[in-house]
Amino acid sequence: MHPHAALIVVDVQPDFMPGGALACHEGDAIVPGIDRLLRSRPFRQVVATQDWHPRGHISFASTHAGKHPFQQMSLYGHLQTLWPDHCVQDTPGAALHPGIDWSPVDLILRKGSNPGVDSYSAFQENHGPDGQRPRTGLAGWLRERDVSEVYAVGLARDVCVLWTVQDALAAGFRAHVIWDLTRPVTPESDAATRATLEEWGVGIVDSASLT
Repeated sequence: MHPHAALIVVDVQPDFMPGGALACHEGDAIVPGIDRLLRSRPFRQVVATQDWHPRGHISFASTHAGKHPFQQMSLYGHLQTLWPDHCVQDTPGAALHPGIDWSPVDLILRKGSNPGVDSYSAFQENHGPDGQRPRTGLAGWLRERDVSEVYAVGLARDVCVLWTVQDALAAGFRAHVIWDLTRPVTPESDAATRATLEEWGVGIVDSASLT
């Protein structure tokens, strides 16, 4: 047991799997390993995030006339990638992946439910119309449980996992990415993602070292 560490399982949902609405490269390959890690329970707390968008979410390309998935536009003064409709509330693609036993999870944090604000990180939403990034409350929840470091797994390595560990550092936690239990939207991003993590001082570890 890592007595002061939490595992954050980021957005392991069918819509991010091969064949899903917003498929990550080999996203299904991490499911068995995450299931094994949860069963071994090496962490004080386990948090799962769940992308949970209403229909017509501002991040969907379909919400903007003439726009297509993966185009970018300015939103509230920041660059916004427009995504295919994905993880729509109460649809099968938004469920937590059925290949994982989620019973060891202590908290399920749903994000992206504000129709006018996108949300990548487990700790903060993206910028809203007031220029601020609203907090999810996760940092306080973890501190109250004597957590001082976090380990992140899940999807996508180059988006939501990356933003989650960046915000964990900003909130004062030590942060690690369990590299073999993450996957990117596109593998071409891996070198840049690894370089960014190393620059920030995020630990890059393998799941075999934790169990």
